[in-house]
Amino acid sequence: MYCSGRGPSARPGFSKAAVPLHPGALAVNAPLPNPKVDYRTDPSQYHHVKLSFDGAVATLAIDIDEDAGIRPGYKLKLNSYDLGVDIELHDALQRVRFEHPEVRSVVVTSGKDRVFCSGANIFMLGLSSHAWKVNFCKFTNETRNGIEDSSRHSGLKFIAALNGACAGGGYELALACDDIVLVDDRSSSVSLPEVPLLGVLPGTGGLTRVTDKRHVRHDLADIFCTTSEGVRGQKAVDWRLVDAIAKPAQFAGFVAERAAKLGEKSDRPASGKGVPLPKVQRTETADGIAYQHVNVAIDRARRVATLTVKAPTGAQPGDVAGIEAAGAAWWPLAMARELDDAILHLRTNELDIGTWLLKTEGDAAAVLANDALMQANQQHWFVRETLGMLRRTLARLDVSSRSLFALVEPGSCFAGTLAELAFCADRAYMLVLPDEPAKAPRLQLNELNFGAYPMVNGQSRLARRFYEEEAPLAAARAAIGQPLDGEAADQLGLITAAPDDIDWDDEVRIALEERAAMSPDALTGLEANLRFAQKENMLTRIFGRLTAWQNWIFQRPNAVGEHGALKVYGKGDKAQFDWNRV
Repeated sequence: MYCSGRGPSARPGFSKAAVPLHPGALAVNAPLPNPKVDYRTDPSQYHHVKLSFDGAVATLAIDIDEDAGIRPGYKLKLNSYDLGVDIELHDALQRVRFEHPEVRSVVVTSGKDRVFCSGANIFMLGLSSHAWKVNFCKFTNETRNGIEDSSRHSGLKFIAALNGACAGGGYELALACDDIVLVDDRSSSVSLPEVPLLGVLPGTGGLTRVTDKRHVRHDLADIFCTTSEGVRGQKAVDWRLVDAIAKPAQFAGFVAERAAKLGEKSDRPASGKGVPLPKVQRTETADGIAYQHVNVAIDRARRVATLTVKAPTGAQPGDVAGIEAAGAAWWPLAMARELDDAILHLRTNELDIGTWLLKTEGDAAAVLANDALMQANQQHWFVRETLGMLRRTLARLDVSSRSLFALVEPGSCFAGTLAELAFCADRAYMLVLPDEPAKAPRLQLNELNFGAYPMVNGQSRLARRFYEEEAPLAAARAAIGQPLDGEAADQLGLITAAPDDIDWDDEVRIALEERAAMSPDALTGLEANLRFAQKENMLTRIFGRLTAWQNWIFQRPNAVGEHGALKVYGKGDKAQFDWNRV
């Protein structure tokens, strides 16, 4: 079985009562405490994922250790997963991207017999706080989006080989792949049983990908998403839920042929030398984290975290040979990995820190030199993957439920790639020094700001900023290469405000104090609406539904009340619903 969705008993033929809960879990009514989560891992620490390689094809086998949940209180039966599983999945994808350039297609399958994956563990969800559930869903969304991102930009193709029953989050993982093959053994099926079984919605894009990506007819999708039995065999092909089926005896060979064919058009180099990814190093204190290129300082009284991204220092590569020699220590990749880790850490472990201040420091010329090298060699596989890492990391900022303010101060280097941090922000303040203009900070654009790092809706942040209007975009493009002071940046609409040194401290302080006094719930909804104005696509619809629908449904008594579907699942009791439609 590949993956049977959200919970241990979605597999046809398995009753809810047949799956024992982790000892003591039934007695726990209050949410489990949220442990401090470390997103850093490597294959030597995996419990749930197995990577193997055969030339141009990698196999990522999900073989979940039911006793190795990231928290106590539940067992990960039938290849059901929790955050710890997805941390390994994310890391495994990174290993394929950077350490194995020869790989052109990835087979995602199960290491267990007759079950692919039963999705997010139901007991884990039932025992989790609301914040844990939403952060978990967001991270799993980003991991699946990353699969599609690599397929779109890097020539890395994915085939889901469903060698058993596949439901809920397991099917959502399959939906992120380019091709889905289901074993035709008369019992294995695909399903999205969240609505009938749990009173919630698929949390990682299932509803949207079924319609927007696979074009399943809406009436068939309605049947599919409101029955728990699932669809198997030829009907699954006819309904467009899978691409092909194969009998058990032919399944492995059939999948291998399709994986090879998927990779034929890829330009990933067979002879490329992989770049090992060492563990991201950091030093933690009670109120901060220090990396080599990123620093995080937390002011708990103000509920503010300041993220400072540093420009490269010392000699930098000047050509592809230098980039390859630098490997994972090359500044754009090293910085992106550190920033990514910082974002994930703050999201999960610092829930009360509602505002992130984005700062930069160092030599803007060094940033621009690295940018120029990336742009000149963007078709080189390693440079392309580094650009992809930067793109996905910046996209994490866009969908983080935190207020983002950028401060452009003396010593800043908001240039090129790092200027994207200012454009990610909900507001950007830039200091003006009328009496000492030479000491005033500058903001500088380059070609990478005009499409190299699209948001999840496919727009560049500048295109989003100006609603794709030609005149302001043309004016911004004409300013490429010019070090812009606050007044010039303000005139071009690149920043929110340009206070002088007399007003700076008070204006920034008041803005932060006002933000901290507002409802976090209202701000989350406000920011999610304003950051993705105008242009929608499949991914923005997925994140929008997660922010609005699932955020609401996960708190309703029908799902998480004393007799809600998530709370009583597996206990032999029937959910008691409030039948009012709201």
